[in-house]
Amino acid sequence: MDFTFNEEQRAVQEAAEGIFAGRVTPDRVEEVEATEERFDRELWADLAAADLLGLAVPTAQGGGGYGMVELALVLEAQGRCVAPVPLWATLVLGALPVAEFGADEVRAELLPGVVAGTTVLSAALADVAGDLAVGGPGRPSVVAKAGTDGVELSGTAFAVPSAHVADRVLVPASVDGGVVVAVIDPQSPGVTVERAVTTNREVHPHLHFDGVAVPTVQLLAGGDPERGPEVVSWILNRAWTGLCALQVGVTEAAVAQTADYLNTREQFGRPLSTFQGTMLRAADAAIDTESIRVTMWQAAWRLDNGLDADLAVTVASWFAAEAGQRAVFATQHLHGGMGADISYPIHRYFLWGKQIELLLGPPSGQLARLGGQLTTELQAGRRVSA
Repeated sequence: MDFTFNEEQRAVQEAAEGIFAGRVTPDRVEEVEATEERFDRELWADLAAADLLGLAVPTAQGGGGYGMVELALVLEAQGRCVAPVPLWATLVLGALPVAEFGADEVRAELLPGVVAGTTVLSAALADVAGDLAVGGPGRPSVVAKAGTDGVELSGTAFAVPSAHVADRVLVPASVDGGVVVAVIDPQSPGVTVERAVTTNREVHPHLHFDGVAVPTVQLLAGGDPERGPEVVSWILNRAWTGLCALQVGVTEAAVAQTADYLNTREQFGRPLSTFQGTMLRAADAAIDTESIRVTMWQAAWRLDNGLDADLAVTVASWFAAEAGQRAVFATQHLHGGMGADISYPIHRYFLWGKQIELLLGPPSGQLARLGGQLTTELQAGRRVSA
């Protein structure tokens, strides 16, 4: 399916696809996965040199001033080659909310480094993803105690993407009946980083806080506890949409590689692609991919245009979780014994597709959240349409 992008967006797409295709190979991914960091810093430098890391950073901090659509184009390209770089964590979880809610001092300190490729960001969202059935952000496991100038954090933030290489992490914390989002240096006194490895071999450490002092200037939205849930929901909508974009790239590449495999592998003197069972299964995976793509672009477009995007994001998240894991399961299964060989590239797409599903939350939870959102809209007398 073709989508209409403007000239600048097509340039972003071509630049991203060119860099990933030219730099990332299965051998290179395997090499990086064997390192302690699991972070391809050479690729990161290339992305910075191409001005792709600063796409959504405001022009005042040296960025391009673009939005979620442009970021999604880069994340799609990353998903196609399952490149081990913290794009989603830095650009979506970190740079976007800092640009939107951060104090001038924090934006000036962090965002130029994101553009240059010298600053890595992330956010602790595992807890605040919340109860999808009721639709709102959950209560953070980290607790903030109010002080004379800021707060002190205690507790644990679980499974923080790329926290082991992050220069700053956004950490939601409960305080005074509300929520604050603090910008934390993981190397600060009182912070302990506990290594944890995910399904797709990324490192998502747990961060333990013991009375970590955070001045007010390092709290998003001025540290207003009443605005905290709004900030968290804003971040989550973009985080989920970014994961959907990654899933488009993952499933698209998995389907393409499977088609090539089926066209060249023979059984009973015929290519596997000529058998009805394999054709239909591969076709279903291709249709699933397009479903994720269409709903993802709807969500990204609504976010960039200041429209209510809650329903669109939930629909896209359900497709990326449900159809995404179904597609990568099918593509691995269609590889037969080769799909079980971890020296063969297709297994990584299964692992990435499953990890994205886990980060999005269970498909049943997404449906429950969608039902809650629809009920709220209808009870308020608002018309619900696609």
